[in-house]
Amino acid sequence: MVNKMRTLTEPFKIKMVEPLKVTTEEYRIEALKKAGYNTFLLSSKDVFIDLLTDSGTGAMSDRQWSGIMMGDESYAGARSWEHLETVVKDLTGMPYILPTHQGRAAERILYSILGGKDKIFISNTHFDTTRANIEYTGAKAIDIVCEEGKDNQIDLPFKGNIDLFKLKELIQEYGKENIACIIMTVTNNSSGGQPVSMENVREVRKICDEHNLLLVLDACRIAENSYFIHHREHGFSERTFKSIAQEMLGLADAFVMSAKKDGLVNMGGLLTLRDEELSVKCKNMLIISEGFTTYGGLSGRDMEALAIGLEEVFDEDYLHYRIRSTAYLGEHLKAKGIPVVWPIGGHAVYIDAKKLYKNIPVNQYPGQALVCDLYIKGGIRCVEVGSVMFGKYDEKGELIPAPNELVRLAIPRRVYTQSHIDYVLDIFDDILEMEDANTGYKITYEPPFLRHFTAHFEPIK
Repeated sequence: MVNKMRTLTEPFKIKMVEPLKVTTEEYRIEALKKAGYNTFLLSSKDVFIDLLTDSGTGAMSDRQWSGIMMGDESYAGARSWEHLETVVKDLTGMPYILPTHQGRAAERILYSILGGKDKIFISNTHFDTTRANIEYTGAKAIDIVCEEGKDNQIDLPFKGNIDLFKLKELIQEYGKENIACIIMTVTNNSSGGQPVSMENVREVRKICDEHNLLLVLDACRIAENSYFIHHREHGFSERTFKSIAQEMLGLADAFVMSAKKDGLVNMGGLLTLRDEELSVKCKNMLIISEGFTTYGGLSGRDMEALAIGLEEVFDEDYLHYRIRSTAYLGEHLKAKGIPVVWPIGGHAVYIDAKKLYKNIPVNQYPGQALVCDLYIKGGIRCVEVGSVMFGKYDEKGELIPAPNELVRLAIPRRVYTQSHIDYVLDIFDDILEMEDANTGYKITYEPPFLRHFTAHFEPIK
């Protein structure tokens, strides 16, 4: 019997639809100009396919919407909080659970307590808000992704791992007393959404134990990472996705989560801890800035939906579709000759804009140029993950480029169908036809932190 490649079908039915506005290229050129050539500043009504982020942009299930109607809005000790606390304790094994309105609130609380001048944070790769929250305290954030993770083309299973040798070197160099914590970002968003192996986290745990260091898991995509471990790492093929996540979380001292990803909700975050003394400090900060300890800036209905989402996300059919649908886009882009970060990650496809737009120098931001071209040609909104997001300036004001000039196409969960993704692939044919007709961009306005959110650009004629 011959095995046939079946059409990848969505493991869900559509109950409600949201209209999408079809616009002309002339309309989009004007809209982009008004937005300062920054897709973050576009109105959503002018976007046809929105791949800006997978954070809070997913579709909730019928069970989650039912849960919203059952949400208990009591200020303290709500039933919905108790439901969420039970689910999160079961997942993390940690006794102290702090809800927050989103992930960056959890980051701000934890890292403002751990950080400060001369403190060092070490990670496989800090994401943008993580780095900003750390650097805002005066601390230093250092990225040490493994060497294979720096090669966008090599096909290896866990390119999101931390470099263990460099980790030991940095501890020796700065002294363990100056290391605030080790952060493992799972999956490794800024490095192409690449997964992290259980073996790598186990080894980091050993190093932390040896030097009495705190290990934080920044794991908003823990279910997607568990899928990759199940399929790629020896000894895990018979394990459930949830049990894999529980084991990895069991290795950490703290867990930071933007629940807007693998929590399958539109708003929410979590900070969980093992240490009672640290949890008291974090709770005090939570009450001052977010809300009481049993709601942390979330409504009861938000917590109810999150509790359900954290269970649904480990469903086998859902995770298979999630990973394979993202891979479908990446594989077909690669077949067209588009240079993508390989292998494809779980939540997004990353394009190497520096390789695609060879005629644009890094100080003219080739990633931003591709972001603008995709919107102009097809109404597709995405984001640059390169020198706009992570670049810095030297003492003379010259750009210090980021390691990569990437463009991220982040796939919202349970939102777009196969035909939407095929449309994105069609637009890339137009991008390829442009050849060297594209142009670079210059920054005309930028804030001191997280400039990619609100910066303004101008095409270089």
